[in-house]
Amino acid sequence: MKLGIGIGWRPEIADVIEALPGIDWVETVAENICTGHLPDSLVRLRERGVTVVPHGVALGLGGAERPDAGRLADLAARAELLGTPLVTEHIAFVRAGGPRTASPGLEAGHLLPVPRTWDALDVLCENVRIAQDALPVPLALENIAALISWPDEELTEGQFLAELVERTGVRLLIDVANLHTNHVNRGEDPATALDELPVEAIAYVHVAGGVEKDGVWHDTHAHPVTRPVLDVLAELRSRVDPPGVLLERDDDFPPAAELADELTTIRATLDRAAARSIPAPSAGGGASRPAPGAEESSHPDSARDRVAVAQTALLSALVAGTPAPHGFDHHRLGIQSRALAAKRAGVVAKVAPELPEILGTGYRDAFLAYARTRPMSAGYRRDALDFAEDLLIAGRPADDAARRRLTYWWQDRAGARPPRRTTRLVRAARAALVGR
Repeated sequence: MKLGIGIGWRPEIADVIEALPGIDWVETVAENICTGHLPDSLVRLRERGVTVVPHGVALGLGGAERPDAGRLADLAARAELLGTPLVTEHIAFVRAGGPRTASPGLEAGHLLPVPRTWDALDVLCENVRIAQDALPVPLALENIAALISWPDEELTEGQFLAELVERTGVRLLIDVANLHTNHVNRGEDPATALDELPVEAIAYVHVAGGVEKDGVWHDTHAHPVTRPVLDVLAELRSRVDPPGVLLERDDDFPPAAELADELTTIRATLDRAAARSIPAPSAGGGASRPAPGAEESSHPDSARDRVAVAQTALLSALVAGTPAPHGFDHHRLGIQSRALAAKRAGVVAKVAPELPEILGTGYRDAFLAYARTRPMSAGYRRDALDFAEDLLIAGRPADDAARRRLTYWWQDRAGARPPRRTTRLVRAARAALVGR
């Protein structure tokens, strides 16, 4: 299906998007849409014939566990509600721990890279098949940006994606900004990845902005699209005419004229690259799988167990302060850990704006101190309540009026009484378990 040129729909710029010329389709974060009610802006866009594609962020198809049936049902319901031709998700893991590793469940609140190993590929392929069976429309998966690299990987990104497509028939959502991010952060050549992956499987393409700080590229979706990202888009277009190309912007939204200019630049980049289009080489990097050992032959779930242990160790190091797993770059892990905590602080401020209002300029420092010892385990809204509870247990904030306001806020959402000493002991015991 030909999608054309699109933009990521966000409530903050809904009116702007409706007024932008030449928008063929939009993409919306699936988890931000209620299954019983569409925002009026999306209703109007659909009435105009604009395609709306739901883009999931919470399935964690690259995680060790099989996809949650409830999350799959919710995504399927959103697909039905929007009348979409496809749904999209990510090649990533977003949670770890739990019964398989006999450890507390941990939430990343972020898309983390899966190791490009045969074990991880086996797990991902089975998870993708489960998702495909549960969804009413085709599924496309996005390559993600990463600050960190797994040690001892067995496949390149292109080989990994080619194997995934070969085994499952899943479509690809190629984010050229993420290819650029992985070039800066992991030394991976975008042209090599494009040569190795099956470009004919591309459902559409993402283009987004970011910023480089101290040699690390941060895929912010809050900055203008840079020339290197447009160069990767041109590389892709010289190989294949993608069915759709979409501009993503998630924060620090510019004026409408700047968004329109970025879309014009994207169109011009595609047109210029089309003029020098070359046939795409045969995909596949010639990766050959080693023969399975005795453990793989006798225990079909052993790959999940190995992936679970590895992902739990990594996520625990990132969000719970446990030692870094062997082979990881400690400096990069520190950058990623701080980025995850900062993202938590920012999202909690959005889902519970009363907290920074009550705490004032002390909100961010207080939240980051809390996050150092309290991994997220049940989503951002629960995180906000737990943060407020920790402050109240500690008798904070010091200002009596602010503490009363925080108490009333917490009571209104969590219960009739503010947390007491017993709660503190339970929290301390839980934190000790996480830190083991």
